[in-house]
Amino acid sequence: MDVVRFRRIIYAHFRKEGRVFPWRKTRDPYRILVSEVMLQQTQAPRVVDKYEAFLKAFPTVQALARAPLPKLLRVWQGLGYNRRAIGLKRAAEVIVKEHAGKVPRTYEGLVALPAVGPYTARAVLAFAFNEPAPFIETNIRTVYLHFFFPNKEKVSDKELMPLIEKTMDKKRPREWYAALMDYGVMLKKTENASRRSAHYKKQSAFKGSHRELRGRILGEMLKRKRLSVHSFSKLFSEKNAALALRELAKEGFLSVKKGVIAIS
Repeated sequence: MDVVRFRRIIYAHFRKEGRVFPWRKTRDPYRILVSEVMLQQTQAPRVVDKYEAFLKAFPTVQALARAPLPKLLRVWQGLGYNRRAIGLKRAAEVIVKEHAGKVPRTYEGLVALPAVGPYTARAVLAFAFNEPAPFIETNIRTVYLHFFFPNKEKVSDKELMPLIEKTMDKKRPREWYAALMDYGVMLKKTENASRRSAHYKKQSAFKGSHRELRGRILGEMLKRKRLSVHSFSKLFSEKNAALALRELAKEGFLSVKKGVIAIS
């Protein structure tokens, strides 16, 4: 498809149906970083309320860096994937200590932060600094599969990336990526082209999962603050409860000392 026509289609839809989110109304790098970490593996509408509550609790990178872990986890509760919360706090600590409280403006600086991988680094560059950094996520992938690979199965991201770079609006990458994502969301209402990606994996059910168990343990600890190992074994009788406890302790969420479990 012709690049000019492709952009015209994407932007036309965005002008009529573009979604409104609070992180699209700011260019503050800290706020963009918070939104991008929250949006990892979580749909945008679910993030809105948590994003606003998080920024009310931790309005600056300095406030997040010095945040007590229990308060951080309480504010984060409901979003899941709690590792992201600790990773974001650790990123804030690095930003304060090594970057004078300013979010790095380079890919190398961003990707070196905890909780920031290649995708998140490039998304922050695009949305906070309007840098034309090429990246791909599920909705963008859907758009390119729909327009450029309509009948092909097992399409790899390596095949898509040259097209993403070629068609990018380098003057307005921030707006372009938002438009692509919204077009992808629209497409998924009638088709799911992302299933033809070589990287497609059906998300496993949350109910009854190990992730749900970890979340319940953390939720209980936030209410109780301290719990004996004996009481823990009575409260959580699942066969993987001990494993989940060890994981949470290793990751820095909980401490286990002299038979007592506590929020770290």
